[in-house]
Amino acid sequence: MILVTGATGGLGKLVVEQLAGRGDVVAGTRSPAKVRAGLPARYVDFDDAASLAAGFAGVDTLLLISAGSGEDDTVIARHGAAIEAAEKAGVGHIVYTSLSAAGDHLTYALPHRWTEGRLMRGTADWTILRNGLYAELLASLAVTGPDGRLTVPLADGRLAAVAREDLADVAARVVTEAPLHAGRSYELVGEHAIGGDDLAEVLADAAGTPVSYQPGGLAQARETFSAAGLPAYQVPMVVGTLSAIAGGFMSGTRSDLAHLLAHPPRAVLAVITATVNSR
Repeated sequence: MILVTGATGGLGKLVVEQLAGRGDVVAGTRSPAKVRAGLPARYVDFDDAASLAAGFAGVDTLLLISAGSGEDDTVIARHGAAIEAAEKAGVGHIVYTSLSAAGDHLTYALPHRWTEGRLMRGTADWTILRNGLYAELLASLAVTGPDGRLTVPLADGRLAAVAREDLADVAARVVTEAPLHAGRSYELVGEHAIGGDDLAEVLADAAGTPVSYQPGGLAQARETFSAAGLPAYQVPMVVGTLSAIAGGFMSGTRSDLAHLLAHPPRAVLAVITATVNSR
């Protein structure tokens, strides 16, 4: 049996939709009622030890989708509890969605690296999917101001963003043929690095009017995110991400993505364009 955690989240939902035709897949989530009809679901909450023990019972392969936003100690505690429960339940293989190596410059890398180390010290076989940042992140930053300028503070930096659907495709493949990937870590970033000038072109095409890219500063971005009501711990996470991109640390395109997909990687600019046009 395969169980996918976070099955109603952005990535997990795409994975379980791909695997829904199999008879050995269960969706693990805090909201089982939100899982599509016909797909078995179990209540799984990383903060509820009893739900982990029951949810992982009889599971052979676990796709452990990272616990999402939270302070480092919260995320580490959640991942540690999930891995411990999986080991006690006899799960034989854990596939974990981590963060790309370039992400070591990001403030939220620590819980991912801790989790990787915990898996390597554990009793179950493991595979690590080091996911790059989503193309959808860049789409969320592609917003013009009242003056028609794009001022996101990326300087001349670029991001090797990846389509979330491609990451879901890889996760679905790896978790269904887990023994072939035991003890492997895969870098999964995009083939082309995208910068602020590319985002400006997307916005110009969508609006039918010229859009200039004139990057602003990180201090102004911090004020904007704080005023938007982001939780206090998330503001430095977002600003730190922009800083790492602007500094040129996130542009590398060396990746295992194409080798693990059954199709060419999705064009990231097309994904960003579709997301912008859907707003």
